[in-house]
This record gives sequence, C-alpha cells and structure tokens, in this order.
Amino acid sequence: MHALPSLRQLQYLVALAEHRNFTRAAEACFVTQSTLSAGLRELETQLGVLLVERDRHKVLLTDAGRGVAERACAILAQTRDLVDGAAAVQPMAGLLRLGVIPTIAPFLLPHILPELRDRYPGLQLALREDVTEALLQRLGDGRLDFALVALPYETGTLQVEPLFDDPLWLVASRDTPLSKRQRLQLTPAITERLLLLEEGHCLRDHTLQACGSGTPQAAREHEATSLLTLIGMVDCGMGVALIPAMALATGLADSPRLQVRELAPPAPRRTIALVARKTSARHAEMRALVETISCAWRNAGSPGPRDR
Repeated sequence: MHALPSLRQLQYLVALAEHRNFTRAAEACFVTQSTLSAGLRELETQLGVLLVERDRHKVLLTDAGRGVAERACAILAQTRDLVDGAAAVQPMAGLLRLGVIPTIAPFLLPHILPELRDRYPGLQLALREDVTEALLQRLGDGRLDFALVALPYETGTLQVEPLFDDPLWLVASRDTPLSKRQRLQLTPAITERLLLLEEGHCLRDHTLQACGSGTPQAAREHEATSLLTLIGMVDCGMGVALIPAMALATGLADSPRLQVRELAPPAPRRTIALVARKTSARHAEMRALVETISCAWRNAGSPGPRDR
C-alpha cells in the first residue's frame, strides 16, 4: 500500500500554487523554504509524478500539479469543516468569514451589521468584497465560510439559502422619452440603450437576461466597473441602466436629471442568497445568518426606490 500524502504536504502544494514563489509559499505556511521544498519532493515521490517545474527564475505547476493542487484545496477545506464540527464551538462566536458581492455589500450590510453586533457580541466578522466567481472559489477552498450572492448564478454543489427578491428598475436621463404607463415595458429601443457593468459582475448577466438579446449597442461602446459609475454614465446621457431596488433605496439615483421607472411584469429581478459548502459544520451559523439577515431586511421595510 502506498503511503498517503500528509495534509501538511498538500498545504505546501496549495500555497505554492497560489504564490508561485517558494519563499512566499514557505512564509504563508510558517516554515523554512528548505522544509517546504523537501515536503514537496516527498509528495512527488509518494505520488510518482512531477508536480512542479523548477528553475531559478520562475515556478510552474505541471498539468498533474495543477490537478493535484485543485483536489488538495477541496481536501483541506473539508478537513477544516471536520475540525470545526468536532470543536463544538458556540455558534456565532469567534471568527466568521463572509464574502459579499459589490452590488450587495454597500446596500445590505448597513442593515445587517448592527443587527449582528447586537445579537452576537462575541462574533468577529471578517468581510471580503469581490465578484461572485472569486467568492465561490474562496468558499470552495475554505478561505470563506459563507457568501452573499445574487441569483440566478451557477453555484454547483454549494448549499444555497434564498433570502429575498430584489427587483431591477430602469434608470434613464430625464431627456429619454419613455412611455407614460405606470409600469414600463422593456422595448427593443430601450434595451439597445442599456449600459452594463464589466465582465465578472453577475448584474451584467441579469441585465442581459432581462433584455433577451445580445450585448446592447450602448454596452459595446461603454461599460462600468461599479454601480456608482454606471449611474454617472446614465446621468451624462450615455444610455439607460437596470439598477437593483436596494441600491436605489440609498438615493443612488437621486439626481434631478434622472428618472426611475418600475418595469411591467414579468419584471426582471434577482434573488439575494446565502451560500456555504455542503460539507460545512457551521449549520447553526447558517440558520442564524439567514434569520438575522431576513429580519433586518424586514425591519428596513424591504426598501425599494424612493418616491420620485
């Protein structure tokens, strides 16, 4: 029977895959460079395959090395879940690492953070803001415990707890001619003027799904890196945009040059959800977060666009 790799050896390989430098990988693992190098050579001997290409100028993982590193990430994450489950730590106490996407963080966190502080004074919350793909990668390899994302989005094997729906409203300049109906239809003339966030933001995909066609003409010429920039582009008359109701509730589109309109059914919307690994032992924290976030949102009156 072949000797099994140690978790320490797998940790060395994952660190090297992340840092692509022996010195920085050793520092991340709190060992000397020689210890890390020796551990990786032992791992290669045990597996009978070359994992790392080495020269004086750069470090590259082989195809086998990348495959092993990817599986090692999952093994280490599941091991952390095992330890958390065995520790029987008091729920919602100690460190909890939460990821949030940029189109949710500034609009939802002000409602839920005070509630979390009041309910769980022993909680140490570490926040990470990033796009959905990056957050789910961190969640999968154990660098996050939970993430707040917007659906629809492919979440694979993760556990998903939907929280509430967040409608998308149309924001346009006052000079844009729109129907006088109370609820607006998304016509081809409007969708061709839709502006988008850059690739990587799920709101871009939600907008494209709503317009039901390819990339709008306006979006081929301009794209934004944030909702604030997107609103600024609309304010300058460069196009129109679909903006989440939770963002509009903060006054993001409160400009005398802008108009905000509700869309006719079936109006586009996104679903705010909390996601976690199915192997996570933090089931009590998952339930507590779902209840706290839902309660805080209800207390906020499920805010939408301000009266215009």
